[in-house]
Amino acid sequence: MSLLTGNSHSLSEEEIDEYADGTVKLRNPNIELMDQDILYHVALGSESHDLREMFGDVKFVCMGGTPKRMENFAHFIMDEIGYKLPAGTQLQDISEFSYRYSMYKVGPVLCVSHGMGTPSISILMHEVIKLMYHAKCIDPIFIRIGTCGGIGVDGGTVIITEDALDGHLRNSHEFTILGETVHRPAKLDKKLARELKSLASADDPYDTIIGKTLCTNDFYEGQGRLDGAFCEFTETDKMNYLEKLRDNGVVNIEMESTIFAALTHHAGIKAAVVCVVLLNRLNGDQVNAPKEVINEWQQRPQILVSRYIRKVLAQHGQLKSLFGHHGSIKSPRRFKLVQQESQAHD
Repeated sequence: MSLLTGNSHSLSEEEIDEYADGTVKLRNPNIELMDQDILYHVALGSESHDLREMFGDVKFVCMGGTPKRMENFAHFIMDEIGYKLPAGTQLQDISEFSYRYSMYKVGPVLCVSHGMGTPSISILMHEVIKLMYHAKCIDPIFIRIGTCGGIGVDGGTVIITEDALDGHLRNSHEFTILGETVHRPAKLDKKLARELKSLASADDPYDTIIGKTLCTNDFYEGQGRLDGAFCEFTETDKMNYLEKLRDNGVVNIEMESTIFAALTHHAGIKAAVVCVVLLNRLNGDQVNAPKEVINEWQQRPQILVSRYIRKVLAQHGQLKSLFGHHGSIKSPRRFKLVQQESQAHD
């Protein structure tokens, strides 16, 4: 069956049985025929590194836009789950030699930056999904932690995405593959969304809600902003558009949710998106809250996600039995080649 039919490929009974052990599926027979699968943009390789030893225990993959945010989250989650590094060591950016993304491993939690927009996160996710495959991770859960603009929602509100919609309000992501248009469902795990929502506390000094998220390919014109380098619509046009979004149940706008949902769903991975609102777009276009306020707001999705991770680990009795360990290099020669390839900027 061709993948370029415009329809999502359905799993056969054999495929369902094959992955009943919880390992990640790639839907790509070419990978097993390769001498080595180089995960170019994160400076890892299937033969240069012992990926199963390094990442086989990963249960949660948490992604956010900037390297600094994910470094901060790595330190935060380390304290939250009681993870202890070996004496004399510190958290290391596993992908530091890629100069593109950052990656920190805190026991069963992998913290990765994905950049801004669908192209950047798409590249990262292809390689992280392959990483989960090579490491033989069992039932990993992917959670995007981000920021967004709200629609009728105040700054500081935490939003858990129920449905990810594209610019045409379709619950799918549009790909162009070999010159043909392919739509893949942008489905997130609604049970996971409800679990996350249940962990919001009445003592939190902010609201946590579930709603639909609009994903755009642009920060300015694509989101109806009046303050870009170009604008060929009026404020009335903008407000009519935002009101239309609100009438369709959209509560926030960001730039990664449809591709994140489409790729995780296609790989059979349970996933969620948790963002904090930086401004109510019905009141303006520019993010003008003080930096210290924004920094505090950005911690709110991290707190909610950490509660979920703690809950799952506690259910399995793992909160107090986590000790750091480092993966090994299988082939120093291949390791050096992968490192050199990832440092190439052309």
